[in-house]
Amino acid sequence: MQDGSLLQQLDPSHLAAPHRSLPRAVHCWSEEQLTNQLQVPVLKSRDTEAKEKGGLLCDLVLEQDNHHLNSRSPVHVWGYFFDCMESERSQRMGNACIPLKRIAYFLCLLSALLLTEGKKPAKPKCPAVCTCTKDNALCENARSIPRTVPPDVISLSFVRSGFTEISEGSFLFTPSLQLLFIENNNIKSISRHTFRGLKSLIHLSLANNNLQTLPKDIFKGLDSLTNVDLRGNSFNCDCKLKWLVEWLGHTNATVEDIYCEGPPEYKKRKINSLSSKDFDCIITEFAKSQDLPYQSLSIDTFSYMNDEYVVIAQPFTGKCIFLEWDHVEKTFRNYDNITGTSTVVCKPIVIETQLYVIVAQLFGGSHIYKRDSFANKFIKIQDIEILKIRKPNDIETFKIENNWYFVVADSSKAGFTTIYKWNGNGFYSHQSLHAWYRDTDVEYLEIARMPQTLRTPHLILSSSSQRPVIYQWNKATQLFINQTDIPNMEDVYAVKHFSVKGDVYICLTRFIGDSKVMKWGGSSFQDIQRMPSRGSMVFQPLQINNYQYAILGSDYSFTQVYNWDAEKAKFVKFQELNVQAPRSFTHVSINKRNFLFASSFKGNTQIYKHVIVDLSA
Repeated sequence: MQDGSLLQQLDPSHLAAPHRSLPRAVHCWSEEQLTNQLQVPVLKSRDTEAKEKGGLLCDLVLEQDNHHLNSRSPVHVWGYFFDCMESERSQRMGNACIPLKRIAYFLCLLSALLLTEGKKPAKPKCPAVCTCTKDNALCENARSIPRTVPPDVISLSFVRSGFTEISEGSFLFTPSLQLLFIENNNIKSISRHTFRGLKSLIHLSLANNNLQTLPKDIFKGLDSLTNVDLRGNSFNCDCKLKWLVEWLGHTNATVEDIYCEGPPEYKKRKINSLSSKDFDCIITEFAKSQDLPYQSLSIDTFSYMNDEYVVIAQPFTGKCIFLEWDHVEKTFRNYDNITGTSTVVCKPIVIETQLYVIVAQLFGGSHIYKRDSFANKFIKIQDIEILKIRKPNDIETFKIENNWYFVVADSSKAGFTTIYKWNGNGFYSHQSLHAWYRDTDVEYLEIARMPQTLRTPHLILSSSSQRPVIYQWNKATQLFINQTDIPNMEDVYAVKHFSVKGDVYICLTRFIGDSKVMKWGGSSFQDIQRMPSRGSMVFQPLQINNYQYAILGSDYSFTQVYNWDAEKAKFVKFQELNVQAPRSFTHVSINKRNFLFASSFKGNTQIYKHVIVDLSA
């Protein structure tokens, strides 16, 4: 058959490899069928013409070593096509092409076998630093974990190794490992995912190394683990190792006894006997969150119509700025303002469902505003008598026997610290206290005069001209009466109180000298602690969740944040904040977030976020 040769472009190189496995399925395609199947043009040999229609290509699905190999690429058997004959000759010979197609099928099979054998990877050899048998490998003086260990090894050992770290995925090429010994080396650190993929690992030994800690979840995924040996390491039993103590408590694996080398209080303690309660790993900090581009004096927070708001007194612009929380941007934004002159205090008070704001000013008198929900703005409803309140410095609101009051501390020579009472339509003057004493601060608190007695309302007035004075509420007369003072505490600028486990404490601020923490003893306040003051005008206690803080501001140095130590029953230094001339610190809780607002008389008002950090995570 000179016009139609059976094979074109014979390529004997495909016969180079011996037979290894049989194809699971072989399908031979015509050029047109393959083009339609793959949606790409079929490549042809150089001598194959476009008119040839009897060509065959093969699509192979091979099964070898229990792995399926799906080759969707055309396989050319010696040539790209088989030519059965031209159309006219085929018609004359009838079925003469059928034997040729059978031959082509056989050659297709043979080519698939040869190509598959040529692609089979070589089996990894034993590394030069290791001694290998059928199932075991012992590596000595290795500088790193070798990647060419035979994959069917079930026991692997390292001794006198030259590496000190074990990186992530070091044993991915030995998935059949059941026994792993990394003993008597100088291993200092191990990656969290070092043993990933070792689902068959039964015994793991890291004994006699130089490990001080282990990363959390290092044993995660080792489902078959039954024995762990960690002896002979110098473990530091701090928060980073808390997870190991918890893991030892619930694992089914046998773990040999291991001991702490540090910190000093845990030295030689058995780690297996520790509990998670032995670790105090939760810490907090105030992290800078937002700057407000203006100075401020007082800052207050309040709830109104199911929302939380912040109001800030700006002395230089004379405004009360109201802020609300932006739930989308997660920041505080302007809500409204009240414009005045030299504003020093903006004190909100919500009576039933109505919001009122007492605005204290150094010039132009002080006023009371009401929030008009229909007009959606603040409306002035009352002036505070200017003859009594000449130079307001602080305002405190409180409620006694369902009656609402507020008191204004006046710091002028001719003014009166005055209490005002709500009468249903407005506030009227109820009582004047401490005339002409130049009061700088007023604090409302409730204390018991005798043990096991009910707490009664008290006021503490601070003054630059005498010691702080304590007033007690008289239920019969519905007035405050002068009870006593706090001895040995001259020149106190402000007094603020807090409670711990039912005991009442106060923080007393002094500009220069020592500020103090004192505890109520039933009849008087007693010294507990002193903190050095360097131009301090605020010593503010505040509670955030279960954390009790006290913040001592300074005009000449960093602001000191103290945290209450329950065991010592004292404050300990906690953090420093850089706030220029701070005048108040206010805790604001919004949307399960806690913030600290720090006013500044000479710089920007600052907002810090209270952050809780788990050192064991």
